[in-house]
Amino acid sequence: MNQPQLTVPKLPMKNEFGQVELAHLSDSHQALVIKHAFCTAKVSLYGGHVLAWQPQDQQPVFWLSNDATYTEGTAIRGGIPICWPWFGPHSKGDVKGNHGFARQSQWQLTAVDIEQAQVKIELTFTGENKHALWPNEFSVKQVLIFAEHFEQRLHITNLSDESVEYTAALHSYFQVSSPSNCQVSALEPADFDDKITGQYSAATALENCVGPLDRIYYTNEVCTLSDSQWQRAIEVTPLNTQQWVLWNPGTEVANAMADVHQGGEQEYVCLEAANTKWQQIQAKSTVVIGQKIRIINL
Repeated sequence: MNQPQLTVPKLPMKNEFGQVELAHLSDSHQALVIKHAFCTAKVSLYGGHVLAWQPQDQQPVFWLSNDATYTEGTAIRGGIPICWPWFGPHSKGDVKGNHGFARQSQWQLTAVDIEQAQVKIELTFTGENKHALWPNEFSVKQVLIFAEHFEQRLHITNLSDESVEYTAALHSYFQVSSPSNCQVSALEPADFDDKITGQYSAATALENCVGPLDRIYYTNEVCTLSDSQWQRAIEVTPLNTQQWVLWNPGTEVANAMADVHQGGEQEYVCLEAANTKWQQIQAKSTVVIGQKIRIINL
């Protein structure tokens, strides 16, 4: 199936409410820089990757490594990497395709709308035979809303003549004063898979978010990441996802990661709306997943 030709908005775009312009992160990476009365933000076209969102009079919401790499074939460390069409290593054992290929692909800007209350961005990623383990024809439309709150939706369309399966995660790196100051009380009643021990665990108290921590929680309740030092809570409402991933690598693992700056692991907590079990998309059908994020002052 031939894809229709996409219209690319002309940038910079500006009106009385705000502006969107194009900047270069590197020779291969371009980013949208968003300035609005209610917030600032940045989005990399490589990976369709939200790098930053900061509402007015707030600390930055997303953490981005000072040592992030902006080269083809490398994922960007921080912000919201999109793990799709699979989360983690593929179940067939592909060691070169961790977290799928969406976060290491170029996305197309297809719409910009600057309004009084928000900036709405639309990005599109289409293709076929992108990977031997997921050769199907597809289209993913990502809709981003930057305002006093933030919304992210992925409209995933299976353009092939057969059903497909996917897993996914919105791998949000939330900037915090310290993981030791953070709690996510909504996860405590849920059972979880501990990816560090390899064990399935019953619900247990979660005193803080200090790493090493790598868990898949079996709940889709609204989660609030509370930060006692910054006196704020980050409320995350999932859309059509079934699990939460909670991750912080801890100091030892982070020290071995070339794209995490020194002490960076003490500045973020990853709380990821996810479908970690295979989900089906019927032929010629679309599913939508996403999240809505707002800041609550404590």
